[in-house]
Amino acid sequence: MELAYYSDLAVRLVNSEEPSRGTDTLTSVEAVRALFGESQARRTTDADVTRLRSVRTRLRAVFEAAAGGDEVLAVDLLNALLIEFPVSPQISGHELRDEDGRPKWHMHIADYAANAGAGYAATASMGLAFHLTELGADRLGICEASPCRNAYLDTSTNRSRRYCSDRCATRANVAAYRARKRLDAERTAGAERSRHQDREPTGRTADTAQETSPAIDR
Repeated sequence: MELAYYSDLAVRLVNSEEPSRGTDTLTSVEAVRALFGESQARRTTDADVTRLRSVRTRLRAVFEAAAGGDEVLAVDLLNALLIEFPVSPQISGHELRDEDGRPKWHMHIADYAANAGAGYAATASMGLAFHLTELGADRLGICEASPCRNAYLDTSTNRSRRYCSDRCATRANVAAYRARKRLDAERTAGAERSRHQDREPTGRTADTAQETSPAIDR
């Protein structure tokens, strides 16, 4: 369903903060306006910074629950957002389907929130809900590349995505390769030490035998 593309709003909001790195870009009205785009920029006020930061925490909890395999918790958390920030789906036809000028009818989310922050929360939550119900809760992920904990939506055909970006995937692969090389080196060094230790006792035993053997009188 086309409404699923609204779920990207949830990802953008969640990823405006990187808790493991201690970074947060959602700290000003200008940052909020950049997040919205032109559609809601004029409605944005200082209060929307605080509102959206609170919603961001709750949306991250949805992604973390889904990534952790707790689908019921993810749905419960998302339902709570949907109840608090309702929307009104409407049929829209602002795009043309063919040369005859017939409209391309599709579903559009319309919000009538009293402020911009609530409007964004409503749209993002509804989009994420459509994504979850259409594709599955396991399509909501948290990047596995340490220390990144960005949220992402898995749209791969075999549900194999594990990282939020190609950059994180590359970094994780390089780290895994280096870890394997270190492990191989440690195993090789351990095998060398073991062979060396296996040889040493034989020599010491022979020497000890010579030193402790009783003298034979001739």
